[in-house]
This record gives sequence, C-alpha cells and structure tokens, in this order.
Amino acid sequence: MSAFVQQLPALMGVVIGALGSYLAVVRSDRARFRRDREAHWQERRFTAYADYARAVKTSVTLTYRGASALGLDPHPHPLPPREADVSMAEATAARDPYWEALLLLGSPQVVEKARAWVVVLMDMERLVRDGPAWRELLERQRVARADYYTAVRADLGLPTGHSARMPLPTLSDTP
Repeated sequence: MSAFVQQLPALMGVVIGALGSYLAVVRSDRARFRRDREAHWQERRFTAYADYARAVKTSVTLTYRGASALGLDPHPHPLPPREADVSMAEATAARDPYWEALLLLGSPQVVEKARAWVVVLMDMERLVRDGPAWRELLERQRVARADYYTAVRADLGLPTGHSARMPLPTLSDTP
C-alpha cells in the first residue's frame, strides 16, 4: 500500500475535526451575536421607557402645580394658570419625541399602558385649565402610571417593583 493510502484515515480525521471546529465556532458566534443584539435592544427599550416616563412625570408635576394654584392640590409650589398653561404646552412638545421612540421600540402592551397614562394626564391638564374633579383624576393617573411600570417590568423581564402608592394628602393636611 502506498504511504498516501495509509495516511488517508488520519488526513480525513483532521479534515473532519477542522470542519467540526469551524461549525462549532460559527454556531457559537451566531449565538453570541444574538445575545449581544438582544442586550443592545433591551438597553434601548429601557432608555425609551425611562425617558418617556420622565417626560410624562414632568407634565404630571406641572398639573399638580397648576391645580395647587387653583386650590385643588396641596403641591407646595403652585404655578399660576397662565404659566401652567405655557409650561404644560412646552412639556407636551418635549414629550412627543419620547412617544415616537416608545412607539418604535416598545412592546404593544407597554405602548397601550403609556397611551392610557397620557390620556389621563391630558384630562388632568384640561381640568387645570377648565375646572374640578381633581381627586378622581389624580387617582386615575396613579393607577395608569402603576400599570405602565408593570407593563415595562414585564417586557424587560424585571421583577415586580415598588408600587409607589402613597396616600393622597388632603388640602387640610398641608401647612
């Protein structure tokens, strides 16, 4: 037998081993790429969710301050109606780009909860401009906010967080 034929089984073993190693590396790289991509988009979603929540919370705080000037809320820093109106309009304009990012990156459940939260906020803003029913809206806003955070935590796979529920102070509770 020739030397080549005698070496053929060893050569085939090397070729099969190299092919197996190549396939294992390719599979490992693909898995790492998928994990890295998922982590990247998870971080982007988290940022979009947090940015939107901060923007809505800014608007909510402005409604508290505007309602305080009307004697509806005990917020310690009342904002006169004209200033409240201008500030709320600016906050709405600042919130819009965060809404677009949320629409692009958010899960359908999170987007729906965000929409519900902002609808209550819009009712609160309207009330600051037009009149009463503040306590009911305040409670609806708090529920909508809690629902939004519950949906965000579920979407990001985070454990249940603090409910942020605190008793609503009455105007008689403020100094």
